Amino acid sequence: MATVLEDSTAPTESATTNEPKSSKQDINPWSVSGEVDEEGKVKAIDYRKLIDEFGTSSIDDALLERWEKVTGSKPHRFMRRGIFFSHRDLHMILDRYEKNEPFFLYTGRGPSSDSMHIGHTQVFDFVQWLQETLDVPLIVMLTDDEKFLFSEKRTVEEVMGYSRTNAMDIIAAGFDPAKTFIFSDFEYVGGAFYKNIVRFAKRVTYNTAKAIFGFDGSSNIGKIHFASIQGATSFASSFPHIFGDDEKKTGKIPCLIPCAIDQDPYFRLTRDCATGLKFAKPALIHMRFLDALQGPGSKMSASDDNSAIFLSDTAKQIKNKITRYAFSGGRETLEEHREKGGNADVDVAYQYLTFFMEDDEELKRIRDEYNSGRMLTGELKAICIDYLQRYVATFQERRSKVTDAVVDEFMSVRPLEWKGNPRVPRADLVVPVSKAADGVAAPTAGANGSGEMSKNQMKKLLKEQQNAAKKAAKAKEKEEAAAA
Repeated sequence: MATVLEDSTAPTESATTNEPKSSKQDINPWSVSGEVDEEGKVKAIDYRKLIDEFGTSSIDDALLERWEKVTGSKPHRFMRRGIFFSHRDLHMILDRYEKNEPFFLYTGRGPSSDSMHIGHTQVFDFVQWLQETLDVPLIVMLTDDEKFLFSEKRTVEEVMGYSRTNAMDIIAAGFDPAKTFIFSDFEYVGGAFYKNIVRFAKRVTYNTAKAIFGFDGSSNIGKIHFASIQGATSFASSFPHIFGDDEKKTGKIPCLIPCAIDQDPYFRLTRDCATGLKFAKPALIHMRFLDALQGPGSKMSASDDNSAIFLSDTAKQIKNKITRYAFSGGRETLEEHREKGGNADVDVAYQYLTFFMEDDEELKRIRDEYNSGRMLTGELKAICIDYLQRYVATFQERRSKVTDAVVDEFMSVRPLEWKGNPRVPRADLVVPVSKAADGVAAPTAGANGSGEMSKNQMKKLLKEQQNAAKKAAKAKEKEEAAAA
């Protein structure tokens, strides 16, 4: 079963028999494959079709303009380039940010190997940017229980070990420990969280789970039940140490889930259950897949070493993989390529650059050069290799500094601290406050038994926020003046 990010083996060739066999694209939480034509060739995934099939909304120019206006931040390159291309209720999250009403980020990882690959880290890089841009809390779920339930061979001890090493990889993305909680299902499930799991499970029949996820009589009951565990993470009341224990208030706090589009079925079910439970529906923002090295219509898999660039790969391994395995959009001969040009839309090296290169103008220049035939496949691959080597080397340097003590800090059950929109005083009284304006520790929400702050505490908190807003405004003025 899939978590917010999931490994699956995605076929890049359809022909296991002598005759080509056509098929439609298949996107689900366990496997991803593009449409196969009558000649047996795999086509690129049609994301426009997925928007129609799943009933989501596209991220259009109007939404990007509103994002910049509300947050004061230029949209991430993933948003500008359609890598995050679809959403559910992102407008609602912007409404709440505009008023500085509470919400949180939620993403996850199904720990299945010692090292993640660059296809996994893209969503974490984006979430780190969201956390920094919006100044909101983040919850990262490690579904070691899921990996045990859906594997015939893995042991509980094995997947728990993967959780630990994967947590180190995730932390290396640069998350702020003061506003990030990472948890293992095996270690955290219980208490308020388990209450929400049971509430969720009671609302989902076997027939519903079978229709959505394709279970049959041979599926173990843990697989069928897992959707309620993943869904319950969407509810703020599952984390009283962060949001307080007054469910009347925490039930109104939504989350934003950045995830790959194949995970949407889980959260469609979650949104339906949230309505019945009178909890806020989770909002989603959907990411396209980072193609496997073998080309469009697939995604990287941790179970296939030659399909992916791993975060543990050396510079030499990265070069060899791109050189040998990266699908090319070039022509059969040099003469034909110079005459007709390449196809950047299917070229894996170019597609990787759309993820890793920040400069929009340089990316466009490379595309034009390649499509015109002036740039050759070898030249394009060399650029890609350089970017990936630097990305992985930088990651490895950060990863080397993540100790067991750092992991313990991120995974400890504790209050988190955040301010949200610096231009607007915080509208909620739910979030635990570690210190009042005078530096004296203030009680967290619910600590006095009522879930309310005193008027003096409210005044001190608002004063602190107003001062922070003034400092942020002055800093921004200085930056603008320096830029001018």
